[in-house]
Amino acid sequence: MNLSRVFLFGVACLMSMSAMAQWQWIDKDGRKVFSDRAPPADTPEKNILKQPAGRSPAVILPAAATAPGTDAGTSSAKVEGMAPKLSGKDKELEEKKKQAEDAQAAKKKAEEQKIAQAKADNCARARQSKAGLDSGVRIASTNDKGERVIMDDAARAAETQRVQSIINADCN
Repeated sequence: MNLSRVFLFGVACLMSMSAMAQWQWIDKDGRKVFSDRAPPADTPEKNILKQPAGRSPAVILPAAATAPGTDAGTSSAKVEGMAPKLSGKDKELEEKKKQAEDAQAAKKKAEEQKIAQAKADNCARARQSKAGLDSGVRIASTNDKGERVIMDDAARAAETQRVQSIINADCN
């Protein structure tokens, strides 16, 4: 019973190994690529790290290189024309990149809107404060002892200057 379990486990391991990527290469961006398909034709031989055992990369001779008048030239051209064009790009990876870029752009836009809203709020408060300072009405505040203190002309001028700088910065 234990022997049959060990045997089944071994078969399962062998089956999973056959499903692993058989090709490894470094693409033009310097990333390591694992695939069950051969790399694109423009990948240099030195960048191919692993290929299926006992297999060398297929070399397709152009139709002009075969002897004229033989069927090999025409069949080679037909095979080349029927072969799928590999771009070397993974569509799913490209989609994921695009989605990540879109999400990042949306996040940046939301952050910019949040900052713009905070500036608008600061602008409105600063203009309201400036209107109160310019009205000439006495302004009182409480000090650290809890006493009521009336703002004098020097303090009013300093506060007006501070509020004006906020308006200049946030009200564009």
